[in-house]
Amino acid sequence: MAYFPAFLKFDDKTILIVGGGNIALEKLEHLLNFSSNITLISKNFSEKIDDLIDKHSLKIFQKEYEKGDAKGYDIVIVAVDDFVLQEDIYFETREYKILCNCVDLQQYCDFIFPSYIKRGDLTVAISTSGSSPAFAKNFKTFLSNLIPEGVEDFLKELKELRSTIPKGKERMRFFDNKVKDYINSWEKKSGQK
Repeated sequence: MAYFPAFLKFDDKTILIVGGGNIALEKLEHLLNFSSNITLISKNFSEKIDDLIDKHSLKIFQKEYEKGDAKGYDIVIVAVDDFVLQEDIYFETREYKILCNCVDLQQYCDFIFPSYIKRGDLTVAISTSGSSPAFAKNFKTFLSNLIPEGVEDFLKELKELRSTIPKGKERMRFFDNKVKDYINSWEKKSGQK
């Protein structure tokens, strides 16, 4: 079954990462673009994770995961090499109705991490539903090269304008035209038309 694409608001969500190695680091770096309400559990943390823990004042438990540690979190990411532990934590999170991602076992994932591009308020997510992370990574690079410099400023301008123009058909028409003009101008600059 395919995954439903959705963007989650993390403002009041608590996130637990179980693991302290390279895969945990990758997930942590992705999540820190959207939240710092992250707790980590691992007996050992890599030097890079230690640096991020200090930089972002993240909460840690330097110990082995124990049953019950996931309780109270909204999202759990299991980034350990122990497949039995991944499975155990997944079924535990089911009991607590917690969203879980076990990095190596897609069948134990309520959600997956897409490859994504973030430029200010623009976030473009790319997923192959686990079929080919290599394709998603390379397609991300391809798409990233298509996004014009200055898109962050354009989106800031649109955001400011939205608060000043009354809602209605005129506003919709105004924004549609403004965005089409912007996209057309960038297509002409890049020679895509």
